[in-house]
Amino acid sequence: MTPNTRYQRQVLLATSLSYVVVILDTSIVNVAVESISRTFGSGISGLQWVINAYTLTFASLLLTGGLLGDRFGAKKIYAVGLGLFALASALCGLATDLPELVGARVLQGLGAALLVPCSLMLINSAYPQTHQRAGAIGVWAGCGGIAMAAGPLVGGVLIELFGWRSIFMINVPIALVGVWLTSRIPSSAPLAPDRHLDITGQFAAIIALATSVAVLIEGAKLGWNSEWVYAGVFVACIAWCVFFVTESRHKDPMLPLQYLRNPVFSGATLLSLVSALVFYGLFFLLSVYFQTERGWSPLDTGLAFLPLTAMVTLGSFTCGRLTRAYGARAVLCAGFGL
Repeated sequence: MTPNTRYQRQVLLATSLSYVVVILDTSIVNVAVESISRTFGSGISGLQWVINAYTLTFASLLLTGGLLGDRFGAKKIYAVGLGLFALASALCGLATDLPELVGARVLQGLGAALLVPCSLMLINSAYPQTHQRAGAIGVWAGCGGIAMAAGPLVGGVLIELFGWRSIFMINVPIALVGVWLTSRIPSSAPLAPDRHLDITGQFAAIIALATSVAVLIEGAKLGWNSEWVYAGVFVACIAWCVFFVTESRHKDPMLPLQYLRNPVFSGATLLSLVSALVFYGLFFLLSVYFQTERGWSPLDTGLAFLPLTAMVTLGSFTCGRLTRAYGARAVLCAGFGL
């Protein structure tokens, strides 16, 4: 094995390992909702915040995480994000009430937003050849897809054996192994040290996403005609307007709006939005239904997701071959048809 090949494998192993725990935490927590509810006495809206605090922070800060990697170096920001994710996972496992758990989930999302874009930068740097890079990114993305699908089953087993706190504590040693692997990767120079942070756009995105999600979560409990819901809708609309105006004028926008005029980018983004909306919503609702309405254990709930888990895993391994044989458009249309 040549030194370059060894370096490439170290990068791919480190980034894939961290991506697994990041994506695992978007789905694994769903089977713990009933156990968390019994521990803290929370209702459905509280459980939704446990799920969404992580994904909301992750989504809000993802683009800025990439910018920080450009400015200060991908390895440095990646290691910080992975260490922060490990710390936040430990805090989740040690939480004594629901607000502490939600706060720790926010910190988890921050760590994930730093390390995920920087992991792609590390892969791009390690694999300069286009075909090699495509294969490495395929492995990286495939590991994430398997982790997302396997989350309910893995969570069910862990909760059955060790309780719900174990689904967070298991992240700590895995993340620390990732930090150790990252420390063995040579440092790379920042790609764009002079890039400016889009602070206004970032805060506008956080407010817009947070208030939009808050309205959807709390609307059913407060009533859709509540003055708080109207206020949330108003704030969300203002924040979205500020975000798009800022992105159209900023020198280094976190989301260059010209990307949206690219039909390939817009189409892929829309497809990702629709599939994630259905997939993650399905996990949450069925987990609550299986455990509260049917009285199933977390393990039974995880096993109920096994057919879905198996098919997503199969799809992750066969998608590349099918795309080469029939084209991306045919595979996407067939997938959405199914």
